[in-house]
Amino acid sequence: MTTTAAPVLAASMRDGYKDYGFGEAAVRALDGINVDIARSEFTAIMGPSGSGKSTLLHTLAGLDRLTAGSSMIAETTITQLSEAQITEVRRKYIGFVFQSFNLIPSLNARENITLPLDISGTDVDKAWFDEIITILGLSDRLAHLPAELSGGQQQRVAVARALVSRPEIIFADEPSGNLDSRSGSELLTFMRRAVKEFGQTIVMVTHDPTAAAYADRIVFLEDGQIVDEMREPTAERVLDRMKKMGH
Repeated sequence: MTTTAAPVLAASMRDGYKDYGFGEAAVRALDGINVDIARSEFTAIMGPSGSGKSTLLHTLAGLDRLTAGSSMIAETTITQLSEAQITEVRRKYIGFVFQSFNLIPSLNARENITLPLDISGTDVDKAWFDEIITILGLSDRLAHLPAELSGGQQQRVAVARALVSRPEIIFADEPSGNLDSRSGSELLTFMRRAVKEFGQTIVMVTHDPTAAAYADRIVFLEDGQIVDEMREPTAERVLDRMKKMGH
């Protein structure tokens, strides 16, 4: 194998443990997680409330630190890095989409979308920007402030912001959670398209079987451990699997 071949993994974790609190009050949120996130694939993380799915997302993304074990983004082991170094890795490799949109109220849609590039002093790739905006149907909304946009439009702005820097990997935490079913399915359809057509890598936490069915692969968590995974999921199969988990 030649050394020039791109690594197949966008992210990974080995023997990942995460404890909150100390002593008697300690809660183990992740209990020895081993997981690989393949490039150009849409992975969903599912599990009952309190299973550790958001903790897994946050520790994979470097938003939270593991108590023990290691995690990598691209070829960088982030576990031993300083906060400043982790911030740099996130800026360089990662896009985020949160349930709460996290848009800056005083910036219009265009300014919100290009914010990560503006912060890092990187030029906007105009052709790529235009393509994202067109596909997401935001062309006539760029001068609007978040308060002037619907929930679905705000979430599409958040997705455009995550994509505009062509990140190695996008982490999405319940991205359709605050959207009506039509807006949600439009958003998930686009995310799936970003994976299939642009080779984007997406990791999404969701509790919704319909949302999870857009993914290529689902990882199921229970009590901080990976208990199963599913390829080419359908909403029905996901629902059946979740019922077995006391959900």
